[in-house]
Amino acid sequence: MTTTPSPPHVAVLGGGIGGLAAAHRLARRGARVTLIEASDQLGGLGTFFQHGDRWVERFYHCVMPSDDALLGLLDELGLKDSVRWRKTTMGMLVEGRRHQFNSALDLVRFTPLRLRDRVRFGVVSLLLRHLGRGRDLDTLRTEDWLRGLYGRRVWEDLFAPMFGSKFGPAFGDVPALYLWQRLGRERNVATRGYPEGGYKTIIDALRASIENAGGTVRLSTPVEGVRQIPGGCGLTLAGGETLDVDQVVSTVPLPLLRGLADEDLAARLPRTTLAYQGVVTAALFLRRPLTGHYWSPVLRSGTEFDGVIEMSALAGCPGGSHLVYVMHYTDRESELYREPDEVIAERWTAQLLKVHPGLRADDIEDVRVFKAPFVEPVYPRGYLTQRPPVVVAGTNVLLATTAHVYPNVTSWNSSVALANDVTDRIDAGERREAGVPAG
Repeated sequence: MTTTPSPPHVAVLGGGIGGLAAAHRLARRGARVTLIEASDQLGGLGTFFQHGDRWVERFYHCVMPSDDALLGLLDELGLKDSVRWRKTTMGMLVEGRRHQFNSALDLVRFTPLRLRDRVRFGVVSLLLRHLGRGRDLDTLRTEDWLRGLYGRRVWEDLFAPMFGSKFGPAFGDVPALYLWQRLGRERNVATRGYPEGGYKTIIDALRASIENAGGTVRLSTPVEGVRQIPGGCGLTLAGGETLDVDQVVSTVPLPLLRGLADEDLAARLPRTTLAYQGVVTAALFLRRPLTGHYWSPVLRSGTEFDGVIEMSALAGCPGGSHLVYVMHYTDRESELYREPDEVIAERWTAQLLKVHPGLRADDIEDVRVFKAPFVEPVYPRGYLTQRPPVVVAGTNVLLATTAHVYPNVTSWNSSVALANDVTDRIDAGERREAGVPAG
C-alpha cells in the first residue's frame, strides 16, 4: 500500500510583491503556505494609504510593456486587461529652468549642454544598446563607460548628478551592466501602464488567491528568529510563538535575515554584503497639474529632492486631485532619513513652490512623507560572480531578495520573475523526492 506524501509546509517571509508572488504560486501548486509579514499591510514598497475615497501608493510604480513576468502574473489573476496604457513623456529641471527631453528637437534646444555635446549625446544614445553588446559591462564602471562615450561634460553635467542621486557616493562604480539592462526596459518617451484601481487591487487579488488555495496570510507578525531543525526550519514569532516548517522562502533583505538567523544558519548565509540606498518620498495632492511630464529629474535647482513624478500623467486624477511624488534616495542612517516627516513635508513643499513659480501654496491640498530603508542595492563591479545563490547550502532556506535580481533592475517585474524561479526550484525538488520526472 502506498501513501501520498503530505504537501510541504513553506513559510514565506515578507509580504512584498516577491513574497506574495511566491506564496501565490506555491499555494496554487498544492503546497501548504504561510505568508508572514511584520507590518499591518501587504505590498512592501507597494503599500498604500487612504486619501479621501481612494487608495494611493506610498511610493510610485508603473508597469512597462516589457514586464513579461508581472504581466503573466496579472493574467493569472484576471487583471491584465485592467492595465491602462498611456504614452508618457520626460522633462528636465536644470538650474531652475524646465526643459522637455523627448525628441531630437528637444535635444537641440537643451541649452544646459553645448551644441556639440547635444549632437554627441543624441548619436551615442541611439547606439548605446548596440555599443554594449558583447562587452563585459559587469566589470566596467558606469562612469568610465559613459564618460568615454559621451565625453566629460555630459558625464559631469548630466549623468553624474543623476546617478549620484540614485546610488549615493559610489555612483560612478556601479556596473555599466545595470544601466544597459535599464535601457532595455524603458525609454525617455515610453508607453507605461497602471492598473485600474491602483496597486492595491493586485495585492488584494494575490492575498485572495493565496487564501482561496488554502494558504495562510499573517500580518503584524514580526519574525524574531530563524533556525535549522531536523528536516526543516524553526521560526520564532513575536510573542514567543514558534512555527516549524519544511522550507523557508525569505524575501527580506539579507542584512535583516542575518540578524534573525541563529549562529548556525547565519554562518551558512551568503557572505556577499551590499550597501542599500533608502528613499524619502513625499506624495503631494495638487489642485492643478505641474508640467504633464511623468518623470522629471531635478538637477542643480536648489532642492533636496532629485526628481518629480507626476503620477496623474499616467494614472489620471481619481478623486479630482493631481498626484505628484518627489523623492531623494539616501542612506537610512542619514540626517534626512531621521528627520521628522512634517519637517521634510514643509521644506520640500517650499522647494517645489520655488521651482514651479506658477504653483501657489493654496494649490497644495495635502502632503504625506514616507520612508523605506532598503530600496536600491548598490551593486559592486563584478557582481555577477558575487551574486548569492538562491539556495542556502545545507539548509532548507531559499532566498528571493533584491540582492538576487541583478542584472535586472529592481522592480515588481524582476521580483516576480525571481519568485517564479525560486518556486520552480522548490517544485523540482519535491518532484525529485517523490521520484516524479520533471517537466
